Amino acid sequence: MDNTILKRLNEVNDVKIHDIRSDEYRSYGRVIEGYDVRELIDYMKKETAIPANGNIYIPSNKQMESCAVKEELEAVFYGGMPMQIGYCNGRNTTYNGFEYHKGSEINIAVSDFMLVLSHTWLIKDNTITAEDAEVFYVPEGTVFEMYETTLHLSPCRVSDEGFRCVVILPRGTNTPLNEEEKKRRDASSDKESILLLHRNKWVLAHPERKPLIDQGAHPGFVSENKELKY
Repeated sequence: MDNTILKRLNEVNDVKIHDIRSDEYRSYGRVIEGYDVRELIDYMKKETAIPANGNIYIPSNKQMESCAVKEELEAVFYGGMPMQIGYCNGRNTTYNGFEYHKGSEINIAVSDFMLVLSHTWLIKDNTITAEDAEVFYVPEGTVFEMYETTLHLSPCRVSDEGFRCVVILPRGTNTPLNEEEKKRRDASSDKESILLLHRNKWVLAHPERKPLIDQGAHPGFVSENKELKY
């Protein structure tokens, strides 16, 4: 890892930036070894672009799902359960809120980036603050798991170029709810149902994060929408 980048990030920000390989990450997930993801990284660098503004998220990409490592991850990491491979590229620099899923997420850093993380057990009355959130620097090439109890959202860039990130999740995650699913959600007495935005995607958005609010996300992130510098 290039410690000069982590050092610079800590110099320009007023929050501590941790290394994802540090002990501070242990309650959020783990760095994964043993899978050959070079085909995915090569595809991301050659075939996907970073938008001029904002982020782009694709839940499932057929070309990426044809890579050899998919069958191995599906059989071993997910224990035979179906999964999807997509990506998130962009230029984000702000916290914006949090989301979580029922089931672990694998990310592959195709570029360096930062992540803002918290824990589901800190949600109170369908709200969350940034008070206990932690920020992690993820160097290019890192493959890591985020546990289902880990609150996260888009990566944050560490350069003018932006970021690229492979996103692997249980199949169907982040896809639209059908009409029957929406009706059941809206009729539910489970308080958590207010946070359910898409399939297997519960969201607490900052009120100023218009792309999420316009989709119907719950404005449950009640802290300042802090910006990370690079």
